[in-house]
Amino acid sequence: MSGLTERLRTRLTDVPPRVVDVAITVAVSAATVGPALVPSSQPWWVVALAVLASVPVLWRRRAPLVVTCVVGLAMTALVMWEKPMLPYGPLVGTYTIAALSPPLLRLAAVPVIGAGVYVSLALPQEGLDSYRVVGTAFVAAYALGTSARARRARAAELAERALRLEWERAIAAAHERARIARDMHDILTHSVGLIVVQAEAGPLMLQSDPARAQAAFDTIADTGRGAIAQLRTLLGTMRSGQSDHREPQPGLAALPELIERTGRSGLRVTLTSDGVPRPIPVEVDVAAYRIVQEALTNVLRHADARTAQVRLRWTPGVLAVEVADDGKGADGEGTDGQGHGLIGMRERAAACGGTLRAGRGAKGFVVAASLPVG
Repeated sequence: MSGLTERLRTRLTDVPPRVVDVAITVAVSAATVGPALVPSSQPWWVVALAVLASVPVLWRRRAPLVVTCVVGLAMTALVMWEKPMLPYGPLVGTYTIAALSPPLLRLAAVPVIGAGVYVSLALPQEGLDSYRVVGTAFVAAYALGTSARARRARAAELAERALRLEWERAIAAAHERARIARDMHDILTHSVGLIVVQAEAGPLMLQSDPARAQAAFDTIADTGRGAIAQLRTLLGTMRSGQSDHREPQPGLAALPELIERTGRSGLRVTLTSDGVPRPIPVEVDVAAYRIVQEALTNVLRHADARTAQVRLRWTPGVLAVEVADDGKGADGEGTDGQGHGLIGMRERAAACGGTLRAGRGAKGFVVAASLPVG
């Protein structure tokens, strides 16, 4: 039964308001004008009052209080001659005021409606039963209007909540796409950068230093396998859509391995840490690692440097990460040809509430990030 009622309500909601108003006006006019036409000897002004007490309902949405006053006054005059069962027009007007009018107008309408009902019953000297019936009808009409207004407000609230949730999901999806793009960029540029460096150096050392050439080829293989493993994990997360259950990404604990792998290319990299390390949020841990990884990749590809220093400085509330080299640095703001390198590092720092600056230092190029840790 409740399902049938809900379906009926949904269908009625889909009907255009103008069609609803016309149907209500026809029904109210028939119930009010019909009794005034019988007997046929009724004075013309009785029929006119019946029309005035019903037809203005058609404009109830535009001016609820005005329409209610017009049909109410006409009905009060009509009951002096005719006594219809119920004042249908004023009841519809009362419902409309409760359902569609702003709070101030609803508050002002209550005493006006009450006074009109009292006058329409007192002038023809109706009995107590008429007071109960008519009073109950007006209270019910007002309550139904209030209920309809509450349902609309609830529906609007639910629609707004659904829209807000959809917007939040879209924002989350955009952030996730950006995160995946940054991860793929970091994995590919670092791995391919190392592979290119080792591939260029390997043939040159093949005759003069076979052992170093073999080490270069081993580094190429290790780097390629590592990149494939990381990409497989990343793509698996994308296929499953379960970003909350993705494999943990490398953090500061993986820096020694990153530096050792980078050092195989011939770049001497040192790692120093000042202050007391402490547990930090996962996003900060990953951002610090990826910033160092990207900065070292840029050193390999663009700086023509011989040494690089990675420094971690732990202070209350902030982790400072700095990567400095002794090379010539980059010619432009971006360090990967299109500017995505520095942009990606800045995005990673900003995503966890930090900042990043990059530019020429005393000897070469310096990337410095400040990341909040508490």
